Amino acid sequence: MPPLFPIYPLPAAQNGILKRRTWAETEYPASLLTGIERIFGELLSPEQAVERVLTDVRQRGDAALIEWSARIDGAESPRLLVPKSERVAALGRLEPELRSALEQAAGRIAAFHRRQPAHSWMHVDEREGTLGQIVRPLAAVGVYVPAGTAPLPSSLLMAAVIARVAGVETVIACSPPDRSSGRVPDVILAAAEIAEVDALYALGGAQAIGAMAFGSETVPAVDKIVGPGGLFVTLAKRQVFGTVGIDGLPGPTETIVIADESADPEWVAADLLAQAEHDVLASAILLTPSRGMAETVQEEIAHRLERLSRAGIIAESLAQRGGAVITPDLDAAIAAANAYAPEHLCLSVRDPWALVPKIRNAGGIFVGETSFEVLGDYIAGPSHIMPTEGTARFASPLNVEDFVKRISLIGLTPAAAAELSPTAARIAAAEGLDAHAAAARERTDIGD
Repeated sequence: MPPLFPIYPLPAAQNGILKRRTWAETEYPASLLTGIERIFGELLSPEQAVERVLTDVRQRGDAALIEWSARIDGAESPRLLVPKSERVAALGRLEPELRSALEQAAGRIAAFHRRQPAHSWMHVDEREGTLGQIVRPLAAVGVYVPAGTAPLPSSLLMAAVIARVAGVETVIACSPPDRSSGRVPDVILAAAEIAEVDALYALGGAQAIGAMAFGSETVPAVDKIVGPGGLFVTLAKRQVFGTVGIDGLPGPTETIVIADESADPEWVAADLLAQAEHDVLASAILLTPSRGMAETVQEEIAHRLERLSRAGIIAESLAQRGGAVITPDLDAAIAAANAYAPEHLCLSVRDPWALVPKIRNAGGIFVGETSFEVLGDYIAGPSHIMPTEGTARFASPLNVEDFVKRISLIGLTPAAAAELSPTAARIAAAEGLDAHAAAARERTDIGD
């Protein structure tokens, strides 16, 4: 039986748990494919199943939403919109300590993002005229809120609160109902009220993404869809991109902890376990030049696992996608982390700030052991909706820029137009665009 938390040399890890794979290389579990065949009546790939749902939602609206919710999520109620009165009542039923925690988190998320520069600018030159950018908030945004194996009110706050800070006029959310009760969990309803969401719909999966992308009799179409989700949500976002904007294609959560011999192995183990409990596909990886640290963390994880409620999920995640990697030194650990481009990068070393300038690729850097990732998940301030699957090489965590657009402003004087037109005409002629060149040449004397 393989160890619960394997220890690898760096070369083996680079061909194993640190190796990124493309969408085309994804291998789907047999149980997933069997479930698709049971729901759809034939053997389909996940991509084909999602396409079928999206097409039906686009063509039949509410009727398709209700039918697919019943077939996939077991939602028997034909009601899609959750009345505001239920949200208010759920907020009132919430334990005071939990309500206070959600409100504090919302306040810190808002305060952090209000500091982010996102403003219009104009440069005015007396002779040339005006050039600039106008920043406008998106008109309507949809937030997907996971609630499969566990309801995630934090994800709702981490998206909807930022949209409000950015000035988005209409913010809606979709979250699947609980299978046993047929209702969206109270904690999601309460979070929607705290975040001042305009409307919340009891919808999950690909059908929720289709509803927000195409609109239906009940659900309005939005300009952009944000928020994490499982495989079918991610595939649906991929397929509707272009009809609407999306924040990205977040995959299973992932974390890398870089630790030296000064780190507390109990804390390192706790942080790795916290990530592994999300999903069997989650990746929790330790990079360390200290074999003693790796072995102690391995022992601590085994000791703690039996006390955790999601032990089965954690064990599968750590055995298949996690582990400790022994590196020659901290610089090699940093190089491996930059190549992997993790969603979360935790620096549990003696001098963490000395490493920060060397980090090129990460969704978030957690500096030192008191800046542990769980605080980032809930309360620190930055959004926990971060780039995964190596996209931290070019993508950013969800932020104010995701909820605004920039409009170029061009207001040239006649003199500037006359001066620039010959240059424009020459470039247009080189491209073989005669009408462009003619339109420019006609302006060459307007400054006289």
